[in-house]
Amino acid sequence: MKSCKIVSRKFDIEQSHTLNIAREHGAYNAVESAFSLDGEAIIEIIKTSGLRGKGGGGAPAGKKLSLIPRDGKRPSYLVVNADESEPGTFKDRQIIAKDPHLLIEGMIITSYAIGAHDAYIYIRGEYYQFQKILQEAIDEAYAAGIIGEKVMEHDYRLDITVHRGAGAYICGEKSALLESMEGKRGHPRLKPHQPEPEWYFGNPTLVSNVETIASVPFIVKNGADAYRQYGTKSSPGSLLFGLSGHVNRPGIYEVEFGVSMFEYIEHFGGGIKNGKKLKAVIPGGASTPVLTVEEAMCANLDYETLRAMGSSLGTGGMIVMDEDTCMVSALKNLLEFYHHESCGQCTPCREGTGWVDGILATLLEGKGRQEDIDRLLDVSGTMNGTTICVFAPAVSGVIDAFVQKFRGEFEAYLKEAR
Repeated sequence: MKSCKIVSRKFDIEQSHTLNIAREHGAYNAVESAFSLDGEAIIEIIKTSGLRGKGGGGAPAGKKLSLIPRDGKRPSYLVVNADESEPGTFKDRQIIAKDPHLLIEGMIITSYAIGAHDAYIYIRGEYYQFQKILQEAIDEAYAAGIIGEKVMEHDYRLDITVHRGAGAYICGEKSALLESMEGKRGHPRLKPHQPEPEWYFGNPTLVSNVETIASVPFIVKNGADAYRQYGTKSSPGSLLFGLSGHVNRPGIYEVEFGVSMFEYIEHFGGGIKNGKKLKAVIPGGASTPVLTVEEAMCANLDYETLRAMGSSLGTGGMIVMDEDTCMVSALKNLLEFYHHESCGQCTPCREGTGWVDGILATLLEGKGRQEDIDRLLDVSGTMNGTTICVFAPAVSGVIDAFVQKFRGEFEAYLKEAR
């Protein structure tokens, strides 16, 4: 198995985050290709490439761009979502640390495509060191005339601003992110019934993930077919998959969609740590339902396969667990996080996350009864589909997968069993 270098091409180059080194290796070449086209042509290339959002949802990126009106009646904006707060997910910070100019290049092309002259990067509050690297790259780009009043001497203005969050997980949800940027509490907004852009101070706005935007230069420079030569028909291209947990070589490795999950773990992760056996894998960040070892052995890393298994590719952040992992304790760890990070706007989520966290605490103390496991699933069902955003439904899916697939471990903690 070999890696696929679309976004990670410069990651192993010394000082790749600096402008001089980045330009030596082709940075900003795609901008000239973009300005030889009009915005609609760029959007059509992105649509044809099949690029999907890499922040977790996997929606077609080109369709989102098409939602931004280009009638000139009001300004439009680009907001890059760098609020990478999902446990097990750490790919976007790799782009920011190793190749921030690739992100800026993608922002220039995307902004030009949708007619935006002001772009923002909303970065996770805890990412202070990465914010500094990113800001230095933006300052370099301004000084070199790459962005500003004339983008690389073209008659097009683009200003980029970094907006630092305050460490709220919920602000990774795009509408909560925009609420935060508007100076309000980071609460998700009600979703419209029909497709439309997001809105920043009442103006149409494209919110897109770091890796999604960083994939744009390759597509515009090399064409849609070049991107489609990787991956599968429905999941074309590549993703920066993350490995954490009980593996010998945790890290970020870019491969094309559709590769075997087990082979990926063996090849890039070096297998399970200390010669242990694989027990379970959370495939796409902490909010995706866990897979058993049997499921992981036959899973491929693409959206369709994991959806068919009742889970999700998410952000590609795999958390690997060995045979000694207590699944009850693992779920408790996750529920503590969700209990803490619920924004509190919706009652089923605000009360439900605390309730299930408390039930798990009772079980781990050896004071639980059979009805507690049933109640755990009952509360989970109440949380699913009754809230404004997908936070609570995601928690519900996590609970159901852990309990249904590893119920014996939960029952072992019951007071009667002890």
